[in-house]
Amino acid sequence: MNILPFDQQVRIIAALTEGCSIRSTERLLDVHRDSIMRLSVRVGEGCARLHDRLMRDLQVNLIELDEQWDFVAKKQRHVTTGDPEAFGDVWLFVALAATQKAVLSYVVGKRSTENTEALAMDLRARIVNRPQITSDGYTHLIPARSKRRSGGMSISRN
Repeated sequence: MNILPFDQQVRIIAALTEGCSIRSTERLLDVHRDSIMRLSVRVGEGCARLHDRLMRDLQVNLIELDEQWDFVAKKQRHVTTGDPEAFGDVWLFVALAATQKAVLSYVVGKRSTENTEALAMDLRARIVNRPQITSDGYTHLIPARSKRRSGGMSISRN
């Protein structure tokens, strides 16, 4: 197994974070896309572990909840019966520290009450005070809010 030199790995991650696609990074840096994808998965998993370890015992006064749509492989309307369950619409549910613009918690998955509740519970485990939480009024936040009331957080809709 060949290992890319460190400076080449840095150039790949820099290109990806600047918004280059995997294929354009492949062309620009003359590295096969499978190597680029393996590296990006490894770096992404490391970033997730670092985020999980550092974003604990936080005191935040104002939190914004939001969600962002994307898709895996194809848009939901093009998904067929034989496609993997992961194909189609996928959502990033995110909790941001409103003034610091730091990502406090996030969940990636289908748009469902379960994923919204997972975000709420993960966020609750990271925050030590009682912040004000604002959202755009996404309906699945209401059940998540009532389940977390015992945790002391409250949500207002903007």
